[in-house]
Amino acid sequence: MSLQIEDPRVIEFDVQTDEMLVNMGPQHPSTHGVLRLLLRTDGEIVHECTPHIGYLHRCAEKIGENLSPPQYIPYTDRMDYLAAMNMNLGFALTVEKLIGMEVPEKSVHLRVLIAELGRIASHLVGMGAYGLDLGTFSPFLYAFREREIILDLFEEVCGARLTCSYLTVGGATHDLPEEIDIPEGLASLTGRSPNEKVGFLEAIELFLKWLEPRIKEYHTLLTRNAIFIKRTAGLGILTPEMAVSYGCTGPVLRGSGVDYDLRRDGEPIYTRMYEGYDYEIITAPFKEAPREAVLGDNWCRFYVRMMEVVQSIRLVRQSMVKYKAATGSIREAFKMNAKLPKDEVYLETECPRGQMGFYVVGNGEGNPLRVRAKSSCFCNLSITDQICQGVPLADIPAIVGSLDIVMGEIDR
Repeated sequence: MSLQIEDPRVIEFDVQTDEMLVNMGPQHPSTHGVLRLLLRTDGEIVHECTPHIGYLHRCAEKIGENLSPPQYIPYTDRMDYLAAMNMNLGFALTVEKLIGMEVPEKSVHLRVLIAELGRIASHLVGMGAYGLDLGTFSPFLYAFREREIILDLFEEVCGARLTCSYLTVGGATHDLPEEIDIPEGLASLTGRSPNEKVGFLEAIELFLKWLEPRIKEYHTLLTRNAIFIKRTAGLGILTPEMAVSYGCTGPVLRGSGVDYDLRRDGEPIYTRMYEGYDYEIITAPFKEAPREAVLGDNWCRFYVRMMEVVQSIRLVRQSMVKYKAATGSIREAFKMNAKLPKDEVYLETECPRGQMGFYVVGNGEGNPLRVRAKSSCFCNLSITDQICQGVPLADIPAIVGSLDIVMGEIDR
């Protein structure tokens, strides 16, 4: 029998880690704006995630009490600046509800056309930026290539690409152009001659025909990519009960399996826009989901947005047909100094990131007495602490990115 002699040079330590507070942001590419996340970690594991907001606060609601409703439309552009047209629409509908205005039928279909193009552009940014969060650059380039064409079309409509101020009280500032020079990006992608004259609706159809096959490429690059699945499936799980209790909306809510969309379930002044349109409400679970995916995880939230692009393409095509068939004006007159009735209204619309609400109080003057905005991203951000507990530090960007937040809408 041999004796085991302990090596005197080996010293054993009882290794323990201390909890640390780690600041992620406010200047950090994965926080999607000036968001600060205070992380309490034990080694590489996150035990608490506290969002700190307010770095982009600019008194937008108070400004609304010192301007007439048409003058305030440009300030709504700066809330969700990736979906400015949808912000314009929400505030315009709220004021129309206050004064009891019905816009012409042609304007209704124009609004659907523009709002759904805005939804496509917003979701493309979400897809591309999420790829960057997870370490892949190519989807970002492809997404912005397609988005640039939508912004080119918006520029032809109203002269602006990002802060449009186009959808306003009573309808839109002016009608769609009949004919435009084909955007350079669209011409190069479709093989058309640069500066060729095309109808505006024809240019949209050319873009949609180009975009549809690209959706399959996005799925190949991200959705069904083994590394992407490893980083998203089964992580950041948000149960349906938790999503409802925290007031989550939009793709975050539907990614948890709650079938709710204001385009179908909202107030009549908003749902009237989508009457007669054929589309689906994209809601988890999905039969296409990988076996690692769990209801309410990062992958489900991402996939909702990808499939909503397909539905928005359907809606844009239908709106073009209805717009061409409609007659009359695209705007009901509303004077800049018109008096608002002594009443209060609140209205929510289904924006790309969820339910955006506006509250307006009139007092018989031209300027509202009160203007308030309820952010969809604020509610969606509030669940970060719950879904980030117990995950490795490296998974925080993947979870926060799946929420697709815009800080301009949260801080206002």
